[in-house]
Amino acid sequence: METIGSNQAILAGRAAGKPRPSHTNHGVTYYLFPLEVERLSGAVDTLNLICSEELLTACPVTPGESYRAQGEVRSFNNRSGVGSRLVITFFAKTLEPGEGEQDNRLELTGVLCKAPNLRQTPLGREICDLLLAVNRRYGRADYLPCITWGALARFCGRLEVGDTVRLTGRLQSRTYRKVLGDREEERTAFEISVLELEPARE
Repeated sequence: METIGSNQAILAGRAAGKPRPSHTNHGVTYYLFPLEVERLSGAVDTLNLICSEELLTACPVTPGESYRAQGEVRSFNNRSGVGSRLVITFFAKTLEPGEGEQDNRLELTGVLCKAPNLRQTPLGREICDLLLAVNRRYGRADYLPCITWGALARFCGRLEVGDTVRLTGRLQSRTYRKVLGDREEERTAFEISVLELEPARE
């Protein structure tokens, strides 16, 4: 995390499904598969991992087996009208069979692109929602939703659009119910649970 716009992440968990084609970019085919990573609390995050055909050839993925990946957290806009508009994935740059404990760590440096939303849970715990723009090469950026708690949430509530911050945390999944007219639909949101955050200088 030495430069503005850095995006580094590690995931280690168990494959929960077979890889399926995701998209093709510059002649390279990419695949997506769900990776389950257990939290210390025992809850399980099911995260979408994207990797190239080359990585899968070198390290075939079998459901139920453990894998470890290094890469970046990415976002893209879902224009299909189905599910969340902002889709968050883990883009793997390396993939290998997993050994040892499960892992979920990331480090980001980026710019706040939306005013922080400081609020309280029904039980009175303070939460602050942030939207962080993290630069990629070639002028692109990933827009990543982040959540902070307690004293850190109060600190983040005083931040302003345009502030540059550096954070560490984990990528997590959360299910919720969306009301669509006369029916409800269960959806999954992905966000970054922030452990530490501090202002960063360019």
